[in-house]
Amino acid sequence: MRIACLLAADLPLTAVLRAQPELAGLPLAIVSGVGPRAQVIAISAEAARAGVRPAVSVVHARSICPALRVRVASPALERAACETLLDVARSLSPRVAVAPPRSGVYAAEAAVFLDASGVGSLFRSEQGFAAALTARACGAGIPAVAAVASSRGVSLLAARCIARGLLQTAQTAQSAAEGSRAAGDNSALQDAALVLAPAEEATFLDPLPIDLLDPEDGLAEALTRFGIRRVGELTRLPQRSLVTRLGPGVRRLLALAHGEKDTVPLPGAVETRVEEGVDLEWPIENLEPLSFVLRGLLARLAERLELRGLVCGDLDLELRLAGGGCDTRRIGVSAPSGDPRTLLGVLRLALEHPLPRAPVEGIALATEGRPVRTDQLDLFRPAGPTPSALGRTLAELEALCGSERVGAPHLVDDPHPDAFAQSPFALPGHTRKAAPRPGVAIAALRALRPPVPAEVRAPRGRPEWIRSAVANGPIVGLAGPWRTTGGWWSRERRFAFDSFDARTEDGNVIRLRFDLVQGLWQVDAVYD
Repeated sequence: MRIACLLAADLPLTAVLRAQPELAGLPLAIVSGVGPRAQVIAISAEAARAGVRPAVSVVHARSICPALRVRVASPALERAACETLLDVARSLSPRVAVAPPRSGVYAAEAAVFLDASGVGSLFRSEQGFAAALTARACGAGIPAVAAVASSRGVSLLAARCIARGLLQTAQTAQSAAEGSRAAGDNSALQDAALVLAPAEEATFLDPLPIDLLDPEDGLAEALTRFGIRRVGELTRLPQRSLVTRLGPGVRRLLALAHGEKDTVPLPGAVETRVEEGVDLEWPIENLEPLSFVLRGLLARLAERLELRGLVCGDLDLELRLAGGGCDTRRIGVSAPSGDPRTLLGVLRLALEHPLPRAPVEGIALATEGRPVRTDQLDLFRPAGPTPSALGRTLAELEALCGSERVGAPHLVDDPHPDAFAQSPFALPGHTRKAAPRPGVAIAALRALRPPVPAEVRAPRGRPEWIRSAVANGPIVGLAGPWRTTGGWWSRERRFAFDSFDARTEDGNVIRLRFDLVQGLWQVDAVYD
């Protein structure tokens, strides 16, 4: 089995730069909280060149570099960045797994393992696969390194070696061990990608510092007392004696140092829900700045879904309000869409009525990924509206008329002629309607809800003249009546109608009915 490791070495810094790319190239520090006593936990390369170091206070860092930009670490952004790394892995391999979180020196790293077996047929080589991983991660806003080896442990150590700039040490040792043969013949070494052949893993691991194995503090001190500073020095000692002297915790280090193969396969990817979030440094009270933040969330959400070949379905929006409240909304879309501008318009309309009742301190936006919807176009007819445009139109109608007034009607099991129900609108699939036969007129009956009141003259029990908002004048053609009754068991629900099909002198064809219970004339439908 071949395993690849995709590693982002500094997750807090990477997460902030992914959400705010305008900070790239500037001296930047990520701090643990607000206030002057907050500690610096991550810095950019520009800040490091200016003399800023981690673990100092914000005041100290600003005194060293007055132009320093400071951002508070956001767990929501870090979680989204880690999930983005997982999405990148899923886009290139069917089996992936997130590495367990670390502590201490490696607490800021995020790593994902991928099944790299047989990737040569798609990427020509394992080196091409590793390069594609790093390029796709960089395109998603996460600078990462990739390494391919025979086990998870070795691939993780190789990725850490790249991230910490230790490749030169490993390459020198490998070249010395192989004599005149170039080190790149069997292991391709690049700036952000590394591939190790099974026969070269022991030689590669031998000169690496023991700190790359991430030992516990007590175990690290004991190894230092014994003079063990390199992986090779650890592997050359007897295992039983080491376990006796240092305890069972050293077994994990020995397994990594010997490059033991994995026995548990990587799981397949089945999760389709995607979530993006952000913790705001200052509460937002108005819709415009809130829309600005939502625009970035939607853009990052669409990028992650595109990696999976999916688009956005219904949106779940959670607003964390000042004072501890929470405003949760579900925004339906008529058709799956990957256009952030269209989805932003839908979100804005959903937030206008009603507005959040308090300032917003945090936002979480989630959706269930849907396959891209395709339309079967007709060669002889113009194309209809796109699903995304239709979704925005429906959202605008709901904002103007109310969500209870927009939808698709459907019949219900009720004998009353006016009975119907309303369901959320869904774009139907493309069906080609059969053309009517020549000489055959097809009339459509359009129901009026509610029915239109009418003034009717019926001297002999049959309508002869009408005045209404739909049709006016003498009735020149009449058919009926047809009586419809029901609900006789309830005084409130009983009904009885006499219906007529009538054509008036002004050319309108209507369905006229007389309500026998209330004694009223109404126009309840029109023939188109």
